[in-house]
Amino acid sequence: MNKDTMAGKWEQLKGKAKEKWGDLTDDELLEAKGNAQYLAGKVQEKYGKTKEEAEKEVNDWFDSNKD
Repeated sequence: MNKDTMAGKWEQLKGKAKEKWGDLTDDELLEAKGNAQYLAGKVQEKYGKTKEEAEKEVNDWFDSNKD
């Protein structure tokens, strides 16, 4: 999914993101606005993952929520 499409669907996906990464605050999810890099950085920070692990997890999640 391209970045424009993801940003446009972010309002719909925020709830799913909150389910997956419950430690992220509503403000952090609001700030993410569908930005995979920002979201991966927050996942890395909150869950103690490496940059690569967080990026893969976020990218896999975005891919699974294409529809």
